[in-house]
Amino acid sequence: MMREGHEEEEMMMMLARKPAWLEGLMAETFFSSCGIHESRRKSEKNVFCLLCCLSVCPHCLTSHRSHPLLQVRRYVYHDVVRLSDLEKLIDCSYIQPYTINGAKVIFINQRPQSRAKVSSNVCFTCDRILQEPFHFCSLSCKVDYLQYQGDDLSSILYRIDESDFTFSSLRMDGHDQLGEISTMEEDTDDILVMSDQWEQGNNSNKKEKRKKKKESNYSPGMVLSLGSRRKGAPHRAPFS
Repeated sequence: MMREGHEEEEMMMMLARKPAWLEGLMAETFFSSCGIHESRRKSEKNVFCLLCCLSVCPHCLTSHRSHPLLQVRRYVYHDVVRLSDLEKLIDCSYIQPYTINGAKVIFINQRPQSRAKVSSNVCFTCDRILQEPFHFCSLSCKVDYLQYQGDDLSSILYRIDESDFTFSSLRMDGHDQLGEISTMEEDTDDILVMSDQWEQGNNSNKKEKRKKKKESNYSPGMVLSLGSRRKGAPHRAPFS
């Protein structure tokens, strides 16, 4: 009986165990300088190799050209992945996505919270306030919750199709960091969720705004104060 119980426990641990690529993605440090190419420009590690299970910089990519590669981006000092990329690897249902400049992204790991909040709908793992009907604020929160419940992680994992993560599909154009403004962190829940309607309206007014700037005494050196930024329109950063 004891042997059967031990075997059952081992089986449960195997079912709940994270695959190497998922373990690596959640534990890896991105956007630090590459130790091999630290003397070169643009040497931040912003690509994750799904085969080698480590982060690499753009200069390392030639050594991983034939490997499946996942691009990681950053918003307010936290790593995000496009939902369209991540959902090819794992079931992202019930993880709250954030729309940033028209692109839906998922946070890889949970973020520290600056103040206690009360809401009827919070993350099952870290209690961050969420919109309905989502239950998790990040990939790690969902994975950690399923592991805690003893669920079979293989049921939410998909077989990696290397054709979806090719070297040629990466867009290394320097727009991987989405407005890293640490002072916005306190209002993250209000600022990150940008609707597509706002995005379209903003684009439609670009020409009119440029015209007004030319006619006014606008000085490029002038910037809005922190208070004005928070009360005004959300800060937009280029997203590739």
